[in-house]
Amino acid sequence: MKILLWHVHGSWTTAFVQGSHEYVVPVVPGRTPDGLGRALTWTWPTSVREAEPGALRDEEVDLVVLQRPHEAELLETWTGLRAGIDVPAVYCEHNTPGGSVPFTRHPLAEQAVIPVVHVTHFNQLFWDCGAAPTTVVEHGIVDPGYLYTGELPRAAICVNDPLRRGRAVGADLFAPLSQAAPLDVFGLRVEGLGQALGLGAQRVRSFDDVRQHEMHAALAHRRVYVHTARWTSLGLSLLEAMQLGMPVVALATTESIRAVPPEAGILSTRVDDLVDAVAMFIEEPERASAMGQASRMVALDRYGLARFLTDWDALLSEAREQQQHH
Repeated sequence: MKILLWHVHGSWTTAFVQGSHEYVVPVVPGRTPDGLGRALTWTWPTSVREAEPGALRDEEVDLVVLQRPHEAELLETWTGLRAGIDVPAVYCEHNTPGGSVPFTRHPLAEQAVIPVVHVTHFNQLFWDCGAAPTTVVEHGIVDPGYLYTGELPRAAICVNDPLRRGRAVGADLFAPLSQAAPLDVFGLRVEGLGQALGLGAQRVRSFDDVRQHEMHAALAHRRVYVHTARWTSLGLSLLEAMQLGMPVVALATTESIRAVPPEAGILSTRVDDLVDAVAMFIEEPERASAMGQASRMVALDRYGLARFLTDWDALLSEAREQQQHH
């Protein structure tokens, strides 16, 4: 099957393109968000090809995976095809709803020809999708391997653009957490984060735009992984840290309570509990290692790549068959 999709979320797309299909990703001059093309910091197979908008009409794709509301308009402008009418389409919803939660109406709620595929059960529960058919395909990731050493008594955090996103990703929690352990923050637009937050480079070090395999190795040297997001769907960096064999501390919000059972990490909505948990792992490396091993087993079982690809293959085949039937 030839599948057209935009490069929106690097980690999710990295897992998705490991399947047995041919994948076409739009690329535009400057590699702006509507045409990022192939990943530069993730490793993708050769089955992923770039195509400029002017060449997409000749691609004859079998199915389109939409991930943002305006992509249906881009599809029609660039190819002349209407999603769900002229070409089979599914809409993968990565995000938690914004606005007046839990009353937020999904952009595709008023139609019934494009199924909405949620990446977590929490998202399906909270989005009002109206008449649109919905389903859930839970995340799956490429196993980075068991790399954990925990030799550095520091806490690792992965977050993109924390200064802009603020409370949504828990940037305000960095200050109390850094009292329990020095923080190493990895992600996009994190350079100089410690100084920007008034905490200094000793308490918060930042590592901007590190390639994925390099980040995995760096994370695994830290004693504990901390997931600070208040209101995001389910950070794939959390699942990657678990598969690396890291113990995790996370806010007990959104899908984290399902992803991290008690044997795999410590969850709470009480900030003092989170701070105490980080301090405990720093002080007890053997306990950290044991919980990290359990964390890896949980993540491999629930968020393995094979299950993820099998679920998506079944859904894509169903969407294509239904389109052909109509």
